Amino acid sequence: MESFLIKGGVPLRGEVEISGSKNAALPIMAATLLTSETCVIRHVPDLSDTRFMVQILQSLGAEASFENGTVTVRAQKIKGYADYELVRKMRGSICIAGPLLARLRQTRISLPGGCVIGARPINLHLKGFEALGARIKIEGGYVAASARKLNGATMFLGGRAGSTVLGTANVMMAATLAEGVTVIESAACEPEVVDLAHFLSAMGAKIAGAGSPTITITGVEKLLGTEHEVIPDRIEAATFMIAAAATNGEITVNGARPDHLRAVIDKLNEANISVQRSGANLLVRRKGKLKSVDVTTLPHSGFPTDVQAQMMSLLVLSPGISIITERIFEARFMHVSELARLGADIEIEGPSAIVKGGRPLSGAPVMASDLRASAALVIAGLAAKGTTQVNRIYHLDRGYEQMDAKLRKLGARIQRVEEKA
Repeated sequence: MESFLIKGGVPLRGEVEISGSKNAALPIMAATLLTSETCVIRHVPDLSDTRFMVQILQSLGAEASFENGTVTVRAQKIKGYADYELVRKMRGSICIAGPLLARLRQTRISLPGGCVIGARPINLHLKGFEALGARIKIEGGYVAASARKLNGATMFLGGRAGSTVLGTANVMMAATLAEGVTVIESAACEPEVVDLAHFLSAMGAKIAGAGSPTITITGVEKLLGTEHEVIPDRIEAATFMIAAAATNGEITVNGARPDHLRAVIDKLNEANISVQRSGANLLVRRKGKLKSVDVTTLPHSGFPTDVQAQMMSLLVLSPGISIITERIFEARFMHVSELARLGADIEIEGPSAIVKGGRPLSGAPVMASDLRASAALVIAGLAAKGTTQVNRIYHLDRGYEQMDAKLRKLGARIQRVEEKA
């Protein structure tokens, strides 16, 4: 396995281009299964997850290619059974269930895998499918869904931690070819859901209310091929903004969507970080001494859970006490013990992390436990004195396109090496 070797203490300076959003691209790629015509998707990040999705589409019988950031899919003849060895590697693969159920009226898919960050059940996905008239059976690690026909319905998809992003996407896709009108209450409002709705609408779907808690889908008989450009990755943008702040650098983040980053920008401002907007570009730098802040993760438009770990790496450098409360995933503090190896002083109390900031960090070997924890450890390593080795970066390669190359362009001393046995 590979790891990152980071020699910290260098302020990041320069410009960075933001890639397309992985979390938007995956369900959009799955949505190509809803039509037999050709779909072209641009600005797709070259990641292990998007490569896996191409392989999943191919395993279902679709013609799918990925070249120079463009995915082309023609799903003329497909089957409803997804390959276990591919699906088990990535939680996002569950989003093929809705399109397959809509088009074939049946699907059988293994329960998905992904990062270990707490329970992420698919019960709300299945609840939505059942409301549309599907019969659900779970056995042997597989979910089977079938229906003679799908009928529009009104449903509530709120869960213990709020709305479900993938669940909303899955049910929305299934409902596009259902008879009648479907109303999803407590729908996810994330930009990635809105981007999927734009793609489906370009295919001929009738969708209203995307980006609000109530989405209405009027079923149509057929969807067509189309072309689409994926939105920029707001989590990648936030990660680089925080990295600039943590290293006391000054970078311009190009191609971001500031309207997708309001909660992050607000907390960075509280931490005494200047974020100046110029069109789709953001200039990020410290105003002066870092300040402690309190952060609570919430569904959009609240502070994203996918930026919690990275923000913690900044707050360990901020003098004073900061409290980070995780309201989405109950086991998303696995990076805390690794940050402690670098010198961070953090205590966990229930859903909150008490960060006693201001202590200098020093390099050490650390182990990444999930995608965003990997990014947090990289940020901490960039800010630390000495050398930090971040192991198991295959997690990071799932969600960040060429992160090490982008950081080197900003002046970071980072290289990809083989982990020592």
